[in-house]
Amino acid sequence: MAAQSFRWLIRLSVTVGFLILIVFCFLPSVDFLGDSPWHNMPKRLSHTDHTFYFKKPFKDAHEVTRACLECHEKEACEVMQTAHWKWEGDKTKVPGFPKEITIGKKNVINNFCIGISSNWPRCTSCHVGYGWKDETFDFTEKENIDCLVCHDQTGTYLKDPAGAGYPREDVNLLLVAQKVGIPRRNNCGNCHFDGGGGNAVKHGDLDESLFNPSARIDIHMGKHDFSCQDCHRTKDHNIPGRSISVSVDNSNRVLCTDCHNEKPHTDERIDAHAKTLACQTCHIPEIALKHPTKLSWDWSTAGEDREEDPHVYMKKKGSFVYAKNIKPAYAWYNGKSDHYIVGEKIDPAEISYLSKPLGDIDDEKAKIWPFKLHSGKQIYDKKHNYFLVPKTFGEGGYWTEFDWNKAVELGSEK
Repeated sequence: MAAQSFRWLIRLSVTVGFLILIVFCFLPSVDFLGDSPWHNMPKRLSHTDHTFYFKKPFKDAHEVTRACLECHEKEACEVMQTAHWKWEGDKTKVPGFPKEITIGKKNVINNFCIGISSNWPRCTSCHVGYGWKDETFDFTEKENIDCLVCHDQTGTYLKDPAGAGYPREDVNLLLVAQKVGIPRRNNCGNCHFDGGGGNAVKHGDLDESLFNPSARIDIHMGKHDFSCQDCHRTKDHNIPGRSISVSVDNSNRVLCTDCHNEKPHTDERIDAHAKTLACQTCHIPEIALKHPTKLSWDWSTAGEDREEDPHVYMKKKGSFVYAKNIKPAYAWYNGKSDHYIVGEKIDPAEISYLSKPLGDIDDEKAKIWPFKLHSGKQIYDKKHNYFLVPKTFGEGGYWTEFDWNKAVELGSEK
């Protein structure tokens, strides 16, 4: 592809979704009417000590999974039906798109690392499986499931950052397998807190401060020691929750009213506001309270030999803007979202939204929600007017050769 066949386009996208994937930050001084929300808390599951099940060292990660399958084949089948495994949801209708499609992390474009196609080994280091190194990955093979990434209790299980989901070579697989248990914040956070390539990059409300948060950071986790699963109540290995960066419809959501009643305040005037305001709009007045989060990413400046700072500029990624204690943007939201679909035409003269909340003041199902906005400047095809997914990682990728023409050509082959 000739150099003149693409150029850069600034566009804005709501890439993170509503700010409450995990963090439900309520003020501790609020008095609640009716039944206590504690009555709606799920019971913590008991744990089975696995120390005596495993005695001999494992030669590789797949051998661990085979051992798990001796007792847990049903659970493996459950995992294989989830978005954590498939990285896509069920077929759904995307506004303005002619047919039902499946979307998810597997095939969307964002304005952070852009897309996983041709970049699989790096991106899939956060997949709950082993070996997703290209488009031939077998999603039907149970032995490809990584049980340890969610169930490790030692804190020593780490994925190879560029290993297609495999653990680092120095991980003691026997020790980790012996000490498996119910997932904790650390298990979820090892992937979700570093979304976008580093701590707090992508999510304004999900970062490493949640490993051991204060009550100011999160009242539920900080004061009451909640786990993620206390709100994201898992059934058959399906972990509910929605982010508009990878979701479209209004299903499988987590809501404050799963525990709290719909009129929780002692003042009726405040309760009246809840008809049009999401709880988070009042109770999360700022985001990125401890660690700065990324607000803008300009890929067009990448490749320059100048001083590097992970919060300002990196040669392989370009320029960034970070900030802390940010006031969210507000928008009407009915639980559904619009999405850019790979191959869709764009108008280079306008801002292109990669994901956007749907709803307005006349929508009875919509409320005003807080959002983190992230703007970007990245590559698109000038002739056909659609966004491109360059190969950034691996042989021939931009991070290796700093050649956009080659990166786009290789990315377009996948």
